[in-house]
Amino acid sequence: MRSAKLMNGRVFAGARALYRAAGVDGKDFGKPIIAIANSFDEFLPGHVHLNKVGRLISDAIKEAGGIPREFNTMAVDDGIAMGHTGMLYSLPSRDIIADTVEYQVNAHCADALICIPNCDKIVPGMLLGALRVNIPTVFVSGGPMLPGKQPGGCGPTTDLNTLFDGAAQVMNGDMSEAELKYYEDTACPTCGSCSGMFTANSMNCLCEALGIALPGNGTVPAVYSERIRLAKHAGMKVMELLEKGICARDIVSAAALHNAMECDMAFGGSTNTVLHLTAIAREAGHPITMDDWDAA
Repeated sequence: MRSAKLMNGRVFAGARALYRAAGVDGKDFGKPIIAIANSFDEFLPGHVHLNKVGRLISDAIKEAGGIPREFNTMAVDDGIAMGHTGMLYSLPSRDIIADTVEYQVNAHCADALICIPNCDKIVPGMLLGALRVNIPTVFVSGGPMLPGKQPGGCGPTTDLNTLFDGAAQVMNGDMSEAELKYYEDTACPTCGSCSGMFTANSMNCLCEALGIALPGNGTVPAVYSERIRLAKHAGMKVMELLEKGICARDIVSAAALHNAMECDMAFGGSTNTVLHLTAIAREAGHPITMDDWDAA
């Protein structure tokens, strides 16, 4: 294990003392250290609940014989950042997130990694970082939010697209301000990534297609109890991968990338996935080109 060097000998007595100060019981020294990269923050509805997801995963790792060590990355919400200068920070944040994962994991000699992303550039950013460190890794997202409801609770469901379309309809005189206000109040009724095949839900589904996330990662709603089971299973699964020596690049193979590309074409996800999967493929050591996308 990568962490083994820290757990023996006089040279790393200081490191062990610091781990003790951070809450690690000395009798646990020698167990694998599992990094948990969490993108919890209070700006994004897709991330406001991820602190609870992190606790579930930590408990599962402890039960499976590991030492969970959680840290946070940054997260930008495209839905809040767009339309003003905030959007200049969205795509570059992907590299900051990748760097954060790489630096935290390598600086502290973690043996395996759980990534808890959900929205926009956070999923690909964490994937890039995970592929750089190339240790056993499992992704578990926070899940999509439920859709909203039309007035009276009947008719098709609503989401951000309904709200965006409504803003245009008001400008055209086809909807009142009061009707638009209803959609503003109801289009995003729960925590979770925005309902719709935007970047977040597309990338969380593609994590399944890549094989680095468990089934249901991209589709089970954030508020469903099934996500509790999914989080716990992810904690146990990363310990299994560690025991078998299966690392991130073993999972994100050339075949897995092409499978993800074909799935992307089939479900018609966000066009941003072309940008992200191409970067992920390069980091994984299996570059793809526009000809590969045309073939998919």
